[in-house]
Amino acid sequence: MDMPGNLVSTEWLAAQLGAPDLRVLDATVFLHMNPDGPGYTPESGRARFDAAHVPGAQFVDLIEAFSDPENDVRFMMPPAARFCELAGALGVGDDTRVVVYSSGSPMWATRLWWMFRSVGFERCAVLDGGYAKWLKEGRATSSEPTVPVPATLTPRPRPSLWAGKEDVLHAMNDPAVCTINALSPAVYTGERNTYGRAGHIPGSVNVFYDTLLNPEDGTFLPPDRLRPLFDAVGAFERPRVICYCGGGISATMDALALLQAGHRDVAVYDGSMWEWVSDPGLPLKLGADA
Repeated sequence: MDMPGNLVSTEWLAAQLGAPDLRVLDATVFLHMNPDGPGYTPESGRARFDAAHVPGAQFVDLIEAFSDPENDVRFMMPPAARFCELAGALGVGDDTRVVVYSSGSPMWATRLWWMFRSVGFERCAVLDGGYAKWLKEGRATSSEPTVPVPATLTPRPRPSLWAGKEDVLHAMNDPAVCTINALSPAVYTGERNTYGRAGHIPGSVNVFYDTLLNPEDGTFLPPDRLRPLFDAVGAFERPRVICYCGGGISATMDALALLQAGHRDVAVYDGSMWEWVSDPGLPLKLGADA
């Protein structure tokens, strides 16, 4: 059985719980602003998960286990074979279905969803509204651990879903590519220096990830309301879009929204600002203009 789409409702998940082919994964990470300088300190959501989670769910450690240990930039995608090995240990196989969710921002769930897509696994969806909506609706929770039965997930890498530094440099002068910064307008313009060097990649436009959600319940806006946000920056006038943010996390929210709105060639710059600002030779632009 395939998934109904990139997003599934809390009602859908509640009805599917207990299905033998379903795996539910909690990808929660909390970010805390560093008080003495730029950047964030990540905190694992494991303790929150252990206290209560969607029944049958398992926790995914995006900070350590599911990040590339060979890369100095944190949160980078591990090699596809390694990712599939880790997912298989959680019981995710070629014939399973997966729902991912997170507490707080959905960016961690969309990040894991994008990682699954990038290894060729399409039977994965994000819980729309996340754990907050699940709790608000009074749905069941559990503190019981789930013991997975290991499975085999075959890697079928899709490298076009990721962009590297060189791709972004090339896109700065390529009229066929729209580069989108998913961060807040204050970070985009350089008013707020979050990553050590202020500003945005020249030529990139801004679609703040928070504008993609319904403020009432944290669900994604429907496609007919997402499309104008991206039309306003010319995304659908370009055959390809590259999304970036601070560390390739919230950019996946823009990537999901673009797919929902109908764009079919979207990539995420995995290193994003953390990689870009570390090279003083790479340009940044201040102000609201691309």
